[in-house]
Amino acid sequence: MERLKSYVEGRWVAGTGNPAEIASAITGETVALANSDGIDMAAALAYARSKGGPALRKLTFHERAALLKRVAQHLMEHKEALYALSFDTGATRTDSWIDIEGGIGTVFTLCSKARRELPNETFIVDGDVEALSKTGSFLGQHAYICRQGVAVHINAFNFPVWGMLEKLAPAILAGMPVIVKPATTSAFLAEKAARLIVESGILPDGAFQFIAGSVQNLFDHLTGQDMVGFTGSLETSARLQSHPVILRNAIPFVAERDSLNCSILGPDATPDTPEFEIYIREVVREMTVKAGQKCTAIRRILVPAAMTDAVQAALIARLGKITVGDPRLETTRMGPLASLAQREDVRARIAELASESEIVFGDPSAGGPAGANTGGAFLAPVLLRADARTATKVHACEAFGPAATILPYRDLEEAIDLANRGEGSLVGSLVTHDPEVAREVIFGAGAFHGRMLVLDRDCAKESTGHGSPMPHLVHGGPGRAGGGEELGGMRSVRHHLRRIALQGSPAFLTHTLKSWTRGASEITREQHPFRYAFGDLAIGQSFRSKERVVTLQDIEHFAHFTGDTFYAHMDEEAVKGHPFFPGRVAHGYLLLAFAAGLFVEPARGPVLANYGLDSLRFLKPVEPGEAIKVRLTVKSKMPRNDQYGEVRWDVEIANAAGEPVATYQLLTMNAHVA
Repeated sequence: MERLKSYVEGRWVAGTGNPAEIASAITGETVALANSDGIDMAAALAYARSKGGPALRKLTFHERAALLKRVAQHLMEHKEALYALSFDTGATRTDSWIDIEGGIGTVFTLCSKARRELPNETFIVDGDVEALSKTGSFLGQHAYICRQGVAVHINAFNFPVWGMLEKLAPAILAGMPVIVKPATTSAFLAEKAARLIVESGILPDGAFQFIAGSVQNLFDHLTGQDMVGFTGSLETSARLQSHPVILRNAIPFVAERDSLNCSILGPDATPDTPEFEIYIREVVREMTVKAGQKCTAIRRILVPAAMTDAVQAALIARLGKITVGDPRLETTRMGPLASLAQREDVRARIAELASESEIVFGDPSAGGPAGANTGGAFLAPVLLRADARTATKVHACEAFGPAATILPYRDLEEAIDLANRGEGSLVGSLVTHDPEVAREVIFGAGAFHGRMLVLDRDCAKESTGHGSPMPHLVHGGPGRAGGGEELGGMRSVRHHLRRIALQGSPAFLTHTLKSWTRGASEITREQHPFRYAFGDLAIGQSFRSKERVVTLQDIEHFAHFTGDTFYAHMDEEAVKGHPFFPGRVAHGYLLLAFAAGLFVEPARGPVLANYGLDSLRFLKPVEPGEAIKVRLTVKSKMPRNDQYGEVRWDVEIANAAGEPVATYQLLTMNAHVA
């Protein structure tokens, strides 16, 4: 038996009060004790703000990503220590893989995306510059900057590792120190993961703290710079979210909570189609993985009335093959629930559902399977069936375990209505091979679900399934699901940042955001900018070309050479009366090619490659005989590795009168050494 400790103010501390006993889900025997009495929560917050916050904010997004990647590597190297403890949460090895390596994989994914998608800075420029004056001397620009508070994470019992890491990674990437409070039921596994993080010594002091037990009076000391991420029940969420300090300081509260997810079998998915088998397999998996203790599990099985008996028979046959038992055994398909208290709660919810439904498979009153420890929290899968026209509790009561209810629908309109009666879920799925059915369901029910999965024979083999949140996509849902978005690639990072509207001159925006803005001063140097190594290039460094006249012969040669003989370039008669062109005009791509000829430095130098254009716009046509010239300016720079970095150039092609005819941003890879 282990007495769990909290990690606060740079040290591991045991609570002083009577500890709560944490029992093994397998045997019912006490495996750990947890208590946080006597811990100074105000001091823990102050430590995070004074130590962890400043240290993280000095680092760029790329530097924070590098630290997190090392943390993930350290956890992966020591994953077996986590697997060894995970069995006592009731999880099989497969269940634990989702929790442990799924959580570590989420960190790896977010770190990789941060390196690719975020600047190597401490801020993010958001959107385009907004012109706020006639001459362009007064501009506006949105940007994301670091909050100066703490991210408090309150996690659920069902995924003690993944739940901690999927919140931790976006917060650390955003420069926010974290205080983690896991659910007590599985806190012994969360504490082991926390110890691995601390013992690695990778994160700055104060960036990560851990509470084993209650949060005590922590909420009393939060400020408007802090934020709370919560996963758990609707009741607990409502109580915490209505805390006077949360309300008074308008503290962001991101919640993931009760979710009566549904899966719809399309009317085209008859028993003789591949989609029918896909549907049965998906429902059974969602009922039994983690013993149904997933916030994304299927609770409502919506099927066409004509196929209800076939679906019921197929589910019963498949559920009857599920081996329930000791999760340490390789033959076990489903382990116990996380605790005896959790089993009793699920039994009570099933009884509530059964008051207006029929149990068609399973016995919720039965104990563990033959040969299992009688003290364990075992519960075999339970399948119910209800009349969709009269049942109401199925849309409001969640049995957070291996239980789900079949609801027959008469037509697709009724299926959509039933899906939406859950008043908001994390995920809804549809199994169909009919694109019109898919379109109708998505636009009819999409507003009530955070994520919608459409499964068919084309994608099922590679699909991650109904219940698997992916770090690339939003994980959260509207209404009773909490309204939060815990994941979603870089969206989850932005949730932890503060978006600010900046106003000022082009020079101010350029200097502050390290991104040259038109109207700011330009820097002219003796050599062509393509001759300077990455580190020697200055933001605002410019090159202005000589003029080149675009002739009719140029236009016709380009047309025949490329095959682009569009009438606006070749037929004077056809272009008469055109709303945009005064007559025959040069190809836009001809202008781009001539522009490159005007600004490219041909000799080998630091420019390694041109790998694309962004935001290309053709603003004014160029007629034969007109001259063009180019301005090339370093807009921003971002290191990629030890060899080279990305340079973003602001390019403007103008006519002889100085009027812009085309603008775009050129991207090059430049070596660090000239």
